[in-house]
Amino acid sequence: MDALGVVVNPIAGMGGRVGLKGTDGKVAEARRLGAEPRAPDRAREALRSLHRRDPDVTVYTAAGVLGEHAVRDAGFDPQVVYEPSSDAAADRQATGVDPEETETTAADTRAAVRAFLEQGVDLVLFVGGDGTAVDAAEVLEGEGEAETETDTDGDSGAGDRTPILGVPAGVKIYSSVFAVTPADAGRIAAEFDRVEMREVNDIDEEAYREGEVRTELKAVVPVPVAPDVQSGKQVSSGSVDSLASGFAREIEDERTYVFGPGGTVGAIEAELGIDPSPLGVDVWRDGEVLARDAAESDILAVLEDPVTIVVSPIGGQGFVFGRGNHQISPAVIERADEIEVVASEEKLDGIDALHVDTDDEAIDEELRGWLRVRTGRFTTRLVKVV
Repeated sequence: MDALGVVVNPIAGMGGRVGLKGTDGKVAEARRLGAEPRAPDRAREALRSLHRRDPDVTVYTAAGVLGEHAVRDAGFDPQVVYEPSSDAAADRQATGVDPEETETTAADTRAAVRAFLEQGVDLVLFVGGDGTAVDAAEVLEGEGEAETETDTDGDSGAGDRTPILGVPAGVKIYSSVFAVTPADAGRIAAEFDRVEMREVNDIDEEAYREGEVRTELKAVVPVPVAPDVQSGKQVSSGSVDSLASGFAREIEDERTYVFGPGGTVGAIEAELGIDPSPLGVDVWRDGEVLARDAAESDILAVLEDPVTIVVSPIGGQGFVFGRGNHQISPAVIERADEIEVVASEEKLDGIDALHVDTDDEAIDEELRGWLRVRTGRFTTRLVKVV
């Protein structure tokens, strides 16, 4: 790879730990609740991984927190080809810029990607979630339409279209254009030699906050081929009634349970007489709901030892922590003496391995290895966390 374009959505993922299930239209509220940006740190992690392998690649980026700061921090000397406002030049000279104080829009992402394509980059690396993926893909689809007007061989594949790769930083990541971790993204960018067509999906965040997942295919784009590019989310329809019943029979008195999002865990809560928040996190102890649809701070405020965290992997992707349940943060995980992973056999059949991506490498490493997943009233299956 000779040239790379890098754009960062600096507010991506801010709504996760404070329980907003996304940041679209919720930036001010996320800030009020004490949310901190995570995308810039994840951008630096990905770019440092790339720099270790290919320090001489030419990096084009957008000014300030839209990419330049992270690229420079990783050791590159970038070429800034997009500035979002008249204040960008001053922002580029600033030190200690707080991403929370910088307003950016989807239009900035799209404009930056267009600038990268004009430079003839070999790959667009974006940092964000599904919404950022949609913005980048929109520009790439425009590139594809331009090619179609002059193409005479009838090839409907990637052709000469520029591939993209996502560094996961958003709350919801249903698209199959993201690396599993930021470090994987840097490695893939440095080493890939071919691409395949992958789906970009997005969901309705307002419906998501109400507990309903409405996914929509937005685009199909070329993505580097690598084992560490995540799959799209799949939904398992298998019955979990026996699993929920078996789990409920073994509930311990005087133990705090942190129930993660999703239908499988929700079935356990329903068995216990809890009205679950379908896509939120609930805390329960001795028949009492201590926090419902809780943010990280709410969870930490009511935890009392001993603590069990109950989660189910995302179908098709296998993520146990780090996708859709950021409220269960490293601080919460450290308080738990027990982690229970539950899933139907059908869901596990579609997963090669489980994944964790908590923003804390020490915790991720501690969680890796073989894990016993509960699949029914009495049955379990050993699955590896990688």
